[in-house]
Amino acid sequence: MNPSVVVHGVGDLRVEDRPAPEPAAHEALVAIAYGGVCGSDLHYVSHGAAGESVLRAPMVLGHEVVGVVERAAADGSGPAAGTPVAVHPAGTLDPHAPHPPGRPNLSPAGTYLGSAARVPHTDGAFTGRFAVAAEKLRVVPEGLPLRTAAVAEPAAVAWHAVARAGDVTGRRVLVVGCGPIGLLVVAVLRRAGAGEVVVTDLHASAVERALALGADRGIVATDGEAIAAVRADVGFESSGSPRGFASAVAGLGPAATLVLVGLLPPGDVAVPMARAITAELDIRGSFRFVDEMGEVLGALADGSLRVDGVVTHEFAVVDAVEAFAVAADATASGKVLLRW
Repeated sequence: MNPSVVVHGVGDLRVEDRPAPEPAAHEALVAIAYGGVCGSDLHYVSHGAAGESVLRAPMVLGHEVVGVVERAAADGSGPAAGTPVAVHPAGTLDPHAPHPPGRPNLSPAGTYLGSAARVPHTDGAFTGRFAVAAEKLRVVPEGLPLRTAAVAEPAAVAWHAVARAGDVTGRRVLVVGCGPIGLLVVAVLRRAGAGEVVVTDLHASAVERALALGADRGIVATDGEAIAAVRADVGFESSGSPRGFASAVAGLGPAATLVLVGLLPPGDVAVPMARAITAELDIRGSFRFVDEMGEVLGALADGSLRVDGVVTHEFAVVDAVEAFAVAADATASGKVLLRW
């Protein structure tokens, strides 16, 4: 059996038994243990697209996965059989494609597991046995449970975003959106020595999760006055909504830095740019990550990155449809894991 989570179209998610792959010489065969349901996975099921990536054929979902090497790469590269690993989901169609130095995440030739950005689509790793280039495997440190390591990929997204803000030591920070990425931004900020961390979300339950993780103060997103009074030095927009963008701009003080982590809808978005201009805000994008997964795994292992409470639910892969329904309800869940 090789149970795989496949989206066929809007509202059409299935668990199928697909043939186990035969790895190439440079690939390892990984027995997947856990996979985290990401917002992009949810968008493919609910809208048939994630941003500008439109689903045109059935696709295996999933890019937040950990497991154990079942068969090492035949060419001798990568970790040995029996090694617990996390999978780096990024790849490239052309390693020589031009991109800013040290920033392959911005390459126009980039690929990502479980993405419909290209045709044919790039299948993901929500499957029992997964063949992957050995160079994409990151060894999970001894003593770190795979269930905890399962958040390494989204935590790397948060790690990258916090790095994009520069030094946050002692600074007042506003985090807009307390979904899984927002929660992990809070966790990384605490490790990075941020001063006061203020969070806001439409849902009180999400704010409570952020407070339990280490945020100092929470504001319900409908309280515009309270958000405007924060006057943060640094902001992170992780809701991926125009309203969240507007809240982030409103909640920052003059000369503050705003990092956009949440992926806004494609096309034109109305935002309060006049305020951004007159306050001389420094607005920066943050897209996925480069190779921060190794640092994240180390920080999870040594306990300096606390992620208690980020994972709220775990489902067997056969219950993937239910898992996706729970993950789509922001009032009920944080990060939802599938278990193989």
